[in-house]
Amino acid sequence: MGIFYVNAALTHPRDSKRQRKLRFLVDTGAFFSVVPRDVLSALKVPPLREETVQFADGRKTRWKVGEARLEVDGRSVTTLVLFGKKGTQPLLGAYSLEGLGLSVDSRHRRLVPMPVVIVALSTPRIFS
Repeated sequence: MGIFYVNAALTHPRDSKRQRKLRFLVDTGAFFSVVPRDVLSALKVPPLREETVQFADGRKTRWKVGEARLEVDGRSVTTLVLFGKKGTQPLLGAYSLEGLGLSVDSRHRRLVPMPVVIVALSTPRIFS
């Protein structure tokens, strides 16, 4: 996948007045999105728990996770975000992309709406 960035608005999940515009690196190899902890602290986003984070070189550490509201391309979702170190490049991960209903068009380096796929049958079947 080619590297590209998107502009997004990040807000406190219940207080839209606390908002910050950020430039996110789209990283489908990352599960959670990452935001510098000083940005999340300024937005008063509280940590909910800790998760083990593994880096590409195999190192592991524990990072805090919280919820924030994320808006990209007119779509918005409350999503889990990792509290990155101060100065960390914000990353837009797969979990947030799924929640936003967006996928990556790597050829054109952009986000595109995902098709909505329903796997369940529309009428119940009775098996005997």
